[in-house]
Amino acid sequence: MDFSLTDDQNQIKAMVREFAESEIKPHVMEWDEAQAFPLDTVKKLGELGMLGAIFPEEYGGAGLSYVDYVNIIEELAVVDSGVALTVAAHNSLCSGHIYLAGNEEQKKKWLPKLTTGEWIGAWGLTEPGSGSDASGLRTTAVKDGDDWVLSGTKNFITNASYADISVVLAVTDRDDKKHGITAFAVEMERDGIRPGKKENKLGMRASDTAELVLEECRVPSANILGQIGYGFIDAMKVLDGGRISIGALSVGIARGAFEAARDYAKQRQAFGRPIADFQAIQFMLADMATEIDAARLLCHRAAVIKDAGERVTQFSAMAKLYASEVAVRATERGVQIFGGYGFVKDFPAEKYYRDVKLCTIGEGTSEIQRMVIARGVLSE
Repeated sequence: MDFSLTDDQNQIKAMVREFAESEIKPHVMEWDEAQAFPLDTVKKLGELGMLGAIFPEEYGGAGLSYVDYVNIIEELAVVDSGVALTVAAHNSLCSGHIYLAGNEEQKKKWLPKLTTGEWIGAWGLTEPGSGSDASGLRTTAVKDGDDWVLSGTKNFITNASYADISVVLAVTDRDDKKHGITAFAVEMERDGIRPGKKENKLGMRASDTAELVLEECRVPSANILGQIGYGFIDAMKVLDGGRISIGALSVGIARGAFEAARDYAKQRQAFGRPIADFQAIQFMLADMATEIDAARLLCHRAAVIKDAGERVTQFSAMAKLYASEVAVRATERGVQIFGGYGFVKDFPAEKYYRDVKLCTIGEGTSEIQRMVIARGVLSE
């Protein structure tokens, strides 16, 4: 069993790290305070191939592995998790659903625009009344000739305000509990679809999160992704990959909090010596470092299984659950090590602390992950 990365993988990590340090880090608090979506920076990531990291070159992608992808998300999240979330949702969810369920014509039509960053993608599953109960959708799609008419509201949709296309899950047969939901690719230039209220968030404020409103939006049958009635089933497969990226994002936040706390502990003096000399601080740093490494290994295991084309549901849930909860603990310890300075915006600890909580909620809460894992272990 080899835990080391290849030279190519290390070069990709270094390239992303350099980009994050030079193009993102100088603007982190500016974007956070203004809740500004850094569109130009996201487009630059597209030029580097990061918005098509996991897709084949024939569709304009970078043709990288899922292991490469989790490394990319981690490196971005160390500096700004909002940017990392933008990249993750674009890759794993919107483009991921089109790649998973789309036919060849659909892939060739939309993926090259998404993988190069010409277009930004969103994914519309969550609704005001259906979060963890993702099957309880109210958005409907009604057949009208060769078209479908979509109506409803999605919320907490990443990239909604800037998206050029969104994958929308809608009910096509209310009476069919198993096969009653269908996925549609909806270009945002169509009449009847628009971004709604932008959310004023606790953290990850450089990531755009808004409603997606559909008011009798007419979509041709050619925009159906996969089979009619199989949208929810495909969405759960999409989330298998998405949860790995949220695990990696969590590792990045935790690592950023750890590195900031470690460096501060070496510099901060108390009782005539650096606080890193005190066992209480050393134990917190030791726990942080150990748990972060364990979380990263879970994410890499899930990525390897995903790359092998094997069923990854249980392992992605484990990675997402553990990494997100580790990151919450790591950022809390980071604030504690910074002391009073951990509570003010002049230092990075408070932002990591604000950003991290979404990781235990988005793409399935910790409680949902435990249900998924339990279902897996009990079926063995």
